[in-house]
Amino acid sequence: MHLVSEITGVKKVAAPAVQESHHGSVRPLAAEDLERVAALFLTKFRRRRRRHLLDRAIAETAEYMRRIYLDPAAQPGASSALVQINPQGDLGGFLGVLKARYELNSAVLNAAIIGPLMADSGTDHGSAGPQLLRAVHQGEFDLYLTDSANRVSLAFARPMKYQLLPAHCLGWTRIFRPAAVASAVMRGKWPGLSRFVFDPCAKVFDPFTRKRFEPPVQHSSSHRVHRESMDAAQFAERLPTLTSDYSLRPRWQDDELPRLLALAAEKRADGPLHFRGTYDEAGKMLGCYAFYGQAGGIANLLQMQASGSHWGATLDSLMAEAWNMGCAGIIGQTQIRFMPELFSYKNVFFRYAGGTMVRSRIPEVTQAVRAGDIFIGGLIGDRWTRLSSDDFGH
Repeated sequence: MHLVSEITGVKKVAAPAVQESHHGSVRPLAAEDLERVAALFLTKFRRRRRRHLLDRAIAETAEYMRRIYLDPAAQPGASSALVQINPQGDLGGFLGVLKARYELNSAVLNAAIIGPLMADSGTDHGSAGPQLLRAVHQGEFDLYLTDSANRVSLAFARPMKYQLLPAHCLGWTRIFRPAAVASAVMRGKWPGLSRFVFDPCAKVFDPFTRKRFEPPVQHSSSHRVHRESMDAAQFAERLPTLTSDYSLRPRWQDDELPRLLALAAEKRADGPLHFRGTYDEAGKMLGCYAFYGQAGGIANLLQMQASGSHWGATLDSLMAEAWNMGCAGIIGQTQIRFMPELFSYKNVFFRYAGGTMVRSRIPEVTQAVRAGDIFIGGLIGDRWTRLSSDDFGH
């Protein structure tokens, strides 16, 4: 089958179902692979656990992977996730791939969202990662993107002509209650110790730092802006209208976005998922955001979008909402369009959080990416999945 780009006329040939080499074969993920892939994922990305808990974690992880990579309702057609099988017949590696659609100048583009890339060091000799990436690049996609590449994946992808978006590679942290932030971090490593040692200390220390770390009064330009709660269906309806000023943007079909938000709401690491909108005094929507958060924890921004010059007002609203909820702080992925507003806040820290990269052979796509005129990250990535943060098997 030949697919023709609506923009350039470049022919794209569908990749063969199985690709062989002397290092082994690469083929689409199948149901019988899930337990082996889940075990490899837990070995690479999660802490060790006792055997009876490991079996439970493997089963839970495998079932979750089945839902996001093999469920035809979410990923129609053959799975785009790939496994590498070494010459001995063992699992050598895995590449998680989610399908999405973009649009550029009214042309519809097939996109591959690249997630976890991992290899079994016991059976792999450094070939599984490059072999998996080469295989996915031979598929029928117009663009490939990731927003969570670690430094190893970054080293593999850069020679393959991926465009790096430096501003999107950063994560930001705004601290509200410094001792509570330290306690929340420790809670992830030593839950019992944090509860009995750090939590009481945080309650004593943080009131003395309130004036320094409390979010400032909202910007003068947003003093008439108010925020309102919304549900997932309302967020799914309104988010696409705020992405229309990007040339390269997602094209969600039918109930695709509500289904995606329902899956995103299953994440457990940072608390429940909340949806809010910002409005002017006439009731016109200026922006919206979705974040995970609960009192005492560190809130995690999933998605924020605003129209025109209203990023500052929307960011102010997010900060105030997390503060009023009793969160110790808030973290998120940076975006070019609200970096200036982030710089205006005190007690904001930046760090490398994961490589955001795009690859395409279509000149118009690469030009839009180079100009930063692309909607990427959040729901167009894989940080919304439980694989990005949750501990399975508990």
